[in-house]
Amino acid sequence: MATETRTIRPLSPHIQIYRWQIPMLTSIITRITGNALAVSAVLVVWWLLALASGPDAYALANSVITSWFGDIVMVLSAWGLWYHYLAGLRHLYYDAGKGLDIPTAEKLGLAVIAGSVVLTVLTVIIV
Repeated sequence: MATETRTIRPLSPHIQIYRWQIPMLTSIITRITGNALAVSAVLVVWWLLALASGPDAYALANSVITSWFGDIVMVLSAWGLWYHYLAGLRHLYYDAGKGLDIPTAEKLGLAVIAGSVVLTVLTVIIV
């Protein structure tokens, strides 16, 4: 029977091997914002249920939503909504078979990130 010689190799390429690219970053951000939006939706539903439940429940929910923590959560939720919306438009463009080359995909990714930040700032200023 042959003796087994084992070479210590990684099981899969480690993150240090890959060069970070904008499409990779936008994919990760899309997943994170999608999950965060689900959590913030629960917070908004709680606020609406408290509004329907009576003044005591509403006072508690409203104090949480209008606190500094609630302000941060709501601004980040607005950013997540705008980001998800623009990323969805970008994917519709991809589904049409356009913009799939690397330079265009990187430009579209930067446009989604920058556009979501600008739209969030405008939303905070207007609202």
